Amino acid sequence: MSQLQLSKDSWSSQTVFIMAAVGSAVGLGNLWKFPYITGENGGGAFVLVYLGCVLLIGIPVLLSELALGRAGKANPVQAMANVARENGGSRLWGLLGLNGVLAGALILSFYTVIAGWAVSYFVDSLKGVFIGIDANAVGEHFSGLLANPYELIFWHTVVTLFTVIVVAKGIKSGIEKAITFMMPGLLLILLVLLGYATTTGAFTQSLNFLFAPDFSKLTWQAVLTAMGHAFFTLSIGLGTMMVYGSYLSKEYSIVKAGLWIAFADTIVALLAGLVIFSIVFANGLEAGSGPGLLFQTLPVAFGEMAGGWFFGTLFFALVVMAALSSAISLIEPAVSWFDQNWGIKRVKAAWILGFIIWTIGIGTVLSFNEWSDLHFLGERTFFDSVDYITANIMLPLGGLLMAVFVAWILKDDVRSQEIPLSGNLMSVFIFVLKWIAPIAVMVVFSTNLVADDAVVTMVLITFALYAIYVWNAKRDKS
Repeated sequence: MSQLQLSKDSWSSQTVFIMAAVGSAVGLGNLWKFPYITGENGGGAFVLVYLGCVLLIGIPVLLSELALGRAGKANPVQAMANVARENGGSRLWGLLGLNGVLAGALILSFYTVIAGWAVSYFVDSLKGVFIGIDANAVGEHFSGLLANPYELIFWHTVVTLFTVIVVAKGIKSGIEKAITFMMPGLLLILLVLLGYATTTGAFTQSLNFLFAPDFSKLTWQAVLTAMGHAFFTLSIGLGTMMVYGSYLSKEYSIVKAGLWIAFADTIVALLAGLVIFSIVFANGLEAGSGPGLLFQTLPVAFGEMAGGWFFGTLFFALVVMAALSSAISLIEPAVSWFDQNWGIKRVKAAWILGFIIWTIGIGTVLSFNEWSDLHFLGERTFFDSVDYITANIMLPLGGLLMAVFVAWILKDDVRSQEIPLSGNLMSVFIFVLKWIAPIAVMVVFSTNLVADDAVVTMVLITFALYAIYVWNAKRDKS
């Protein structure tokens, strides 16, 4: 693959870049998934393992993806091809970038549907639908939403249109303007809700639940869950951080930016946990309510508490902002690829991709109603199949191979230029990329496959791929 058009766009400042990257990382995973998996896995001990995984796995791979993007100066597909050629690697490394582009587009196809639920709940909360509502009524409300394909398609369309319009305007006029409005707004709302949480009478209980570890509640499955979520919460393997890195000036520090991204993403998740569990405990509800915590448990709490209309509406506004900031980032790698590699201008590319993604998303909509009995991958619905392929195969494989490339293929001087760490820190960084991060990702990858009754051969292929790349890298450097 020859070197084609490079990225011409650039961020206005490092602060804007960090806000955009944080906006990508902060999404439904922070406000929906993190609280419920923390609740399911016992609280403090799980959080401690999660923080360790962010430090040991998430940050090194995040820095690697940003470095590859800036070194390649292009969309993920072309960036990987450029960097591979300049460092003596195979042109097939471009497929790693393509994996990220496709994964982001597929995830966005169902992400816009789930984000549509959040928009629907925000509107319902604004109209006072949840005032005085009980658990049975909330359950019927949520079931009714899922059972109505036309309503789901409407909200799916609203989110998709917003995403396309913002991205079509470009980096400075579109993404930057949206992010510089949404991220401060998100933080402000979160702080207001945190202030309210301190008045619920259950804030101390929430603090203890999140930060007082009880290791008797920690299971091996909980460790794997923490490891997987730490990896995915930073938007690693999607190509997003790679394309965002390609817009980053050489004068800005990737290390500083990466640390700020990981710190902000983690803080938002922890603060959201404090807010949610304070409200849950204050109303005598269960922390381990599972995936229904956001859409079925919290509306009951907001419906019963004083000021519930105001704080419930604020909370769902927070969820909507987080979801939209992530949606923008999921389509950008594909738009950049269309523009640079295929000569399709940004506006046209955004609308073409938006239509394709919207169409695929109809399959997710129908998975909850008309196609609920239709199975595509084993016993999985269309939505479950796309989610399984992206979360359990494409993302971990992408993160694994990025770590392999930066550790084994990337030349020492290029790595040092993009990620300038002192001698000892660089040694630790390389060791983590060579052994800790890849093995951890493969453990999660393999366990997810085996746990879902997939063919064990897939696990062996994964380890074989790693061994092949390591062997080739050593041979090239000898």
